[in-house]
Amino acid sequence: MEQEIDSIAEAVGGEIVGVSDYIFGHPELGDREFAGSAFLAGLLAKNGFRVEVPYKGLKTAFRAEYGDPRGVKVAFPAEYDALPGYGPRKKPAHACGHNWIAASAVGAALILSKLGDLAGGCAVVLGTPAEETAGRKVDLLKAGAFDDIAAVFQMHLAGATSLNTSALAIDSWKFEFFGRASHAAVRPFDGINALDAVNLTFAGIGALRQQLRQDVRIHGIVSDGGEAPNVIPGYAACKFYVRAADRAYLDEVSKKVKNCAKGAALMTGARVGISRFENSFDDLRVNSVLRRLMRGNLMKCGIDDFSPEPALTGSTDIGNVSRRVPTFYGNIGVGDGRTGAHEEAFLRFVNSEEAHGKLLKVAKAFAYSACELFRNPELLKEAGAELEAAGP
Repeated sequence: MEQEIDSIAEAVGGEIVGVSDYIFGHPELGDREFAGSAFLAGLLAKNGFRVEVPYKGLKTAFRAEYGDPRGVKVAFPAEYDALPGYGPRKKPAHACGHNWIAASAVGAALILSKLGDLAGGCAVVLGTPAEETAGRKVDLLKAGAFDDIAAVFQMHLAGATSLNTSALAIDSWKFEFFGRASHAAVRPFDGINALDAVNLTFAGIGALRQQLRQDVRIHGIVSDGGEAPNVIPGYAACKFYVRAADRAYLDEVSKKVKNCAKGAALMTGARVGISRFENSFDDLRVNSVLRRLMRGNLMKCGIDDFSPEPALTGSTDIGNVSRRVPTFYGNIGVGDGRTGAHEEAFLRFVNSEEAHGKLLKVAKAFAYSACELFRNPELLKEAGAELEAAGP
């Protein structure tokens, strides 16, 4: 089986690298990945996959399957949204390497589709838009897209290779304050200053930090601070990302952060509106059974430079998936070892010759692992038992 996979990977390697090249050369922001989604879905359809696009009501999401629709389904989520604000013209670019993620997912499935026998298994590519913002895996999960999936595999580019990865749970809060505008010089006493409420929210959160665990991260911006200095702002707003190492503690922290906004409204006399501006992500739970499987298969493919240090990947919508489906997630190191994802300098590495070489190795390791799961139901039972024991 492994020899056959190696042979297939060599034959379709150019096509897999071409996926990375195309997505890298056509950067699109979340929920606007029309070219990337169409390219990936079209390529898979051309190779005999059953393709549904759009999928679950999301215009740039898709689902592609190859194999027995009643068999064990192993999914490779493809991400293809870019980040904004790179270069002198501040254009979108793939500084997070989602071009590579899309190619590794599609590449693994392509390899599996060329095998003579999937032993009743089914390879699934899930096109998952807007990982950097709204996190559409959360919407797809709620819509049942992962209900029939037995295992999920994904890897991300980083400064170092690590299988000991974690991701913080995150809530995205928007606080809108509604006061009363008035002339700041003539009748300031008639105003209710909404911007004061924003500033007091920041002050309250700043005072709160001392009483929080070290894994908590809170960062915010003023998204609307008024129009003119001589008018007391009748409306102002701010946005915050609130993160913690686990969902249970994050729920506690989010309650305290919201209380800061409520207190600011009380102090100023403004009215506050509280809403989520993006989906909430849960902390990542990497399944140890799938990690062990992938570690062995990565080593067979020539990747063994695993960092012993824990790797924190920020926050990702695959965290929600990992609580419902056995999930493997890890990092592949590229570049100089110092530059990381989202940095502009990382663009030099995400579609480099080094990245292409590791792309083909990871696609093969994914294919090895999927075949082992297709042929060994006991592995899936073990992975499922671990997920169930972890609880919600």
